Amino acid sequence: MKKTIAIGAFVILGVVAAFGQDQTPRVDARRGAERARIREGRATGEITDQEARRLNAQQGRIRRTERRAKADGDVTVKERRKLNREQNRASRNIRRQKHDAQAKPN
Repeated sequence: MKKTIAIGAFVILGVVAAFGQDQTPRVDARRGAERARIREGRATGEITDQEARRLNAQQGRIRRTERRAKADGDVTVKERRKLNREQNRASRNIRRQKHDAQAKPN
């Protein structure tokens, strides 16, 4: 009886995991946080308008990569790694632009 329940639980978990592979909540949350960092940098003058355009374009490329990954209904581990690498690079770029010596002209 216990063995049957355990097997049933694993089957249910497998089905739920299989259908959940097209979701990317971490990517969405990170993209939102990075866009907020860009907005905050512009508001404080740490990021110039040109830098903001470039950083926002990079966010758009991440969004396109995510859409392509989701297009077939399954986001593979390889696609998730690629998205994570792109987001890490974007995050580094935001930090560099916020902490460089340039300031938004008044």
